[in-house]
Amino acid sequence: MTDTAVQTPQPAKALQDLVDKEAIRGLLVRGWRALDHKDYDTWINCWTPDAELAFGPWEPLYGASTIKETVIAAEDAYASMFHYLLNTHFEIDGDTATGIGYMLFVGVPDAGQKGAHFDIGGSYTWNLVRTADGWKVARQYLTMAWSLGADTLGSFS
Repeated sequence: MTDTAVQTPQPAKALQDLVDKEAIRGLLVRGWRALDHKDYDTWINCWTPDAELAFGPWEPLYGASTIKETVIAAEDAYASMFHYLLNTHFEIDGDTATGIGYMLFVGVPDAGQKGAHFDIGGSYTWNLVRTADGWKVARQYLTMAWSLGADTLGSFS
């Protein structure tokens, strides 16, 4: 074998990596779906207590309670909202993982005007850790690449 040959992971490690990647995907889908339903306790339970959130228009946030309070203040006024996680990819390294993906947020401020929504697109970068309770988000960096519509609630300015 030469130095440039592709290393094939051992079957047990490859299988464990697949299990971990699916567990992380499940964590994010359950958590962000809970966020759409304003179940903030379920959503914040996806984070470590000392988590960090960096998001384009906001200053970095530190600690799960600060993250939760800030997100509630920004998003709770929406009549409905949808956080889409797209094109995700994760790399596992023992009890830590990194992930990337795209984000599409659609927020409807007024239930009576469903056509007047505010949309944001961007990209996620995650750092995750395995805990006794499963995988948790330790850090999330979210860039805001574009928006469409008016941020009439002033949530993301």
